[in-house]
Amino acid sequence: MKEFYTNGELISVLTTQPIDRFLDYTAPKGGCAIGAFVEVPLGPRKVLGVVWGTGKGDLDKEKVRSAIRVLDVAPMRNELKSFLEKASDYTLTSLSNMLKLATRAQGLSDQPSMKTVYIRVPGNVENLTSARKRVLKVISDYGEVPFTLKELSEQAGVSSNVVKALVKTGNLIEVHKPKDVPFPRLDPLLKRRSLNKVQTQACNILVSQVKSAKFSTTLLRGVTGSGKTEVYMEAVAQCLRQDRQALVLLPEIALTAEFLARVEVRFGVRPAEWHSGLTVTERRRTWKMAGQGGLQMVVGARSSLFLPFKSLGLIVVDEEHDSSYKQENGVLYNARDMAVLRASIANATVILSSATPSLETWNNAEKGKYKKIELAKRVGSALLPKVVAVDMRQQDLPSNHWISPRLQKEILLRLDAEEQSLLFLNRRGYAPVTLCRECGEQLRCQDCDAYLVEHRFQKRLMCHQCGETYPIPQKCPFCGAEGCLSVVGPGVERISEEAKALFPEARIVTLSSDMFGSIRALKQQLEEISSGGADVVVGTQLVAKGHNFPYLTLVGVIDADISLHGIDLRAAERTFQLLQQVSGRAGRGKKPGLALVQTHQPEHPVIRAIMSGDEVGFWKAESITRKIAGAPPFGRLAGVLITANKAEDALLVGTELARNTGPLLKIGAKAFGPAVAPISRVRGRFRVRLLIKSHKGAKLQIAIKEWLRPLKLSSDVRLSIDIDPQSFL
Repeated sequence: MKEFYTNGELISVLTTQPIDRFLDYTAPKGGCAIGAFVEVPLGPRKVLGVVWGTGKGDLDKEKVRSAIRVLDVAPMRNELKSFLEKASDYTLTSLSNMLKLATRAQGLSDQPSMKTVYIRVPGNVENLTSARKRVLKVISDYGEVPFTLKELSEQAGVSSNVVKALVKTGNLIEVHKPKDVPFPRLDPLLKRRSLNKVQTQACNILVSQVKSAKFSTTLLRGVTGSGKTEVYMEAVAQCLRQDRQALVLLPEIALTAEFLARVEVRFGVRPAEWHSGLTVTERRRTWKMAGQGGLQMVVGARSSLFLPFKSLGLIVVDEEHDSSYKQENGVLYNARDMAVLRASIANATVILSSATPSLETWNNAEKGKYKKIELAKRVGSALLPKVVAVDMRQQDLPSNHWISPRLQKEILLRLDAEEQSLLFLNRRGYAPVTLCRECGEQLRCQDCDAYLVEHRFQKRLMCHQCGETYPIPQKCPFCGAEGCLSVVGPGVERISEEAKALFPEARIVTLSSDMFGSIRALKQQLEEISSGGADVVVGTQLVAKGHNFPYLTLVGVIDADISLHGIDLRAAERTFQLLQQVSGRAGRGKKPGLALVQTHQPEHPVIRAIMSGDEVGFWKAESITRKIAGAPPFGRLAGVLITANKAEDALLVGTELARNTGPLLKIGAKAFGPAVAPISRVRGRFRVRLLIKSHKGAKLQIAIKEWLRPLKLSSDVRLSIDIDPQSFL
């Protein structure tokens, strides 16, 4: 393949525009390398593209326009190009959309130059206006990072003059810096934590795999508190010693603060970050330095898999079972699976770390496709918490109360001992349903087929499908009756209200993703809890993921049955994982932990497995159930979602597909449906689903492409394919 194109030679460019084909241009003045990021004309616009190869030359060369210029960034390497192509084929996503995912950093086409940033300095804040105080608060919330004038004014919701006024008052200073500079170097030899014998053995295996510079995938399975992070941190150190880059994926942005602090202790400085909580400037710097080799380690969300790494040597997927690794809109992909794909192309090591691995990963390890390392005990003197089921059928509770007498008693004991308690309910808001006592109607979103959830702390009703909010009405919008609206069921806000009534002297903190104005504020709250700044924490699944609260000795699961039933084939697996994870928050310090699981079904197999701690027995039983059903990981699924402004238009397309399943039948696959989706309308568009099921080795993507090829869609109808779906709503 040609490596460099001189001025005027034909080049094939893939742009980020939704046209899903390569376009011919001529190389700009000075020429361009294969993989170069270029700015090209498209109609009246200038758009971003990548030189993918030699142009086809099927147009009159006189009509072929020239690329405008080559951007001042490292060219895309063949490894990333191959990854995007294979990911596109697997997910049935256009290559243009994959490229868009790989270039999610604004300002890449900006010319190299200096930038003026604003940094806070100590100064008098007493007489400042509310607008000026908002500016300073934004800087504090983001950990005192430098902001450009535009970023700071937009984040604070003020004019640029307000920011400049703070320079005159001495609260901010202007500093001129290069726009993008390398990150400080991490020192892999700095401070290795002492590891026990089992950890050392695990560490040696992982270090050996990284040393080999060959592709491998390992499941690092360890109980909560067993020190999995310390073990894989040494694999990171080995990767750095070999001058290769490491990527650690985390399922929640809120986890990054604690993790970054641990990285800083181990390696002396903080690594680069990649997630939605960063400023535009920070994202662009991370993207550019990944390609230039100006960073050694990235800690990020799932999309960091698409960064243009210069020499990727290790990918760690922490809490690999977590459902948030599945992208559910736009490009539909599972970051866990894409991590394995990218590592296979880059000859990198993959570590899948979890206390409760996904059944897919567990099955791959059992079959020998993945290597497996086990950490069965907690580090030091800490023991796994005792887990006890509280049969709610035997508890005497007043109406509209959810904290059982048994749980109340244990919380009081913790308050007396100055220890922390956690009340867990995986449901945001105050109550999931609001209805009228007069006419019986339930309040729904105007644009979705979904009940409105009351968020009393915010004094709003919210749709958890589209995010639209409404003021809480004073009278029923259906019958007009006043004072007749009632809420049904609890959310975390309602549990928090009940806890405050039961324990008025306690410091009670409610943790839910919708209750914090910024990621930084949420991280600060987590840090305060870790240092003992709360007595009772009430939270959603946000608190179940990897947090270390050393003073927490009691976990109370309010409703263990909430996710056991429904259409999700992974309901049992996810409930088991979630309960194991949240129970594991207790007793991670010096004192023993207790987890009380409130349930109306203590005899349910999932609850029994949690009580007995027989994780392997649960996975084996779940495997048998899935195998009989031909469900993943023993079979394959693909979801088809059709949306339209009119329900009949979506159903018409679904019916046409169901009548012409020949390409699917050729590979032994079946199509089920069409059927109206469980949530039939979202954002005003009606939704129809089909489900495709095939055996494990079927060439499903090829058959689906052939199946869809004759289909002609009107401009109003949209169709998306979800390979390996996690959600069926």
